[in-house]
Amino acid sequence: MSDPRYTHVAVIIPCYDEEATIEAVIKDFSRALPGARIYVFDNNSRDRTIEVARAAGAIVREVPYQGKGSVIRRMFADVEADIYVMVDGDDTYDAAQAPELVKLLADNCLDMVVGMRQTQEHAAYRAGHRFGNVLLTQCVGVIFGQTFKDMLSGYRVFSRRYVKSFPAHSMGFEIETELTVHALELRMPVLEVPTNYKARPEGSVSKLNTYRDGIRILYMILSLFKTEKPLPAFSIAFFVCIALSIGLATPIFETYFTTGLVPRLPTALLCAALVLFGAIMLVCGIVLDTVTHGRTEAKRFAYLSIPGPREEGTDARC
Repeated sequence: MSDPRYTHVAVIIPCYDEEATIEAVIKDFSRALPGARIYVFDNNSRDRTIEVARAAGAIVREVPYQGKGSVIRRMFADVEADIYVMVDGDDTYDAAQAPELVKLLADNCLDMVVGMRQTQEHAAYRAGHRFGNVLLTQCVGVIFGQTFKDMLSGYRVFSRRYVKSFPAHSMGFEIETELTVHALELRMPVLEVPTNYKARPEGSVSKLNTYRDGIRILYMILSLFKTEKPLPAFSIAFFVCIALSIGLATPIFETYFTTGLVPRLPTALLCAALVLFGAIMLVCGIVLDTVTHGRTEAKRFAYLSIPGPREEGTDARC
């Protein structure tokens, strides 16, 4: 059951062509969280997802802008709740564990609980997806510090202040990366819990493209690195320029000290230009690092301006 201390738990389900599975997802989560409202946000489905979801008792909203990131942006903006349970509409996640995840978030005053996928079914979690998830998760860990084991899980529970402070820039499946980095950047209290994961039912097809979406996620990681860690990012460019300049200038100096001549003037000019360009990169990194600190403080103030859940009958807040 949903946690009785909180007035409103919402289950939010992003959907695209999930006619074969959405009814089971809605009914399973209705049983697991009987006090929660079930919202389905449809993203231009070409099948009967909307009709099936409405018939199953869900509140249905339609999102015209394509992409999972667009759907999550709309869900976070439109739905008002104390605790949000987000799950994909493909019937691969275990609804029976939802009360446990909600209770963990409520009892420990967390802002996000991630359901780490565990399965013995080979078809449920293909080797390519598993390898890509590990690789991308390790990339985020190297850049942003401590991270999760299953960064791309679609089963998460959020606090209200997480949801209402999340900027949501992503358009597609890279949104899970942004969800993770937002929590790491503001050092929110988070937790990762093992959850059961199963294969899609017959007739249901995954919308994730291993290579195309993997490249998009990697690009998102690099973009977030540049945006959130500008000094290290631009410092790398600075050191690359300096290393190239030194490598190209070494033979020129050897010739000059031997003969007193500079026969390769274009190369010497290129070396000077690389040093100048590297210096500009370093200055950009320093300036943007100051701007980023200001943006992070503004995000933190926005996050703190939203009160945490309050226990009924008390003035205690998380």
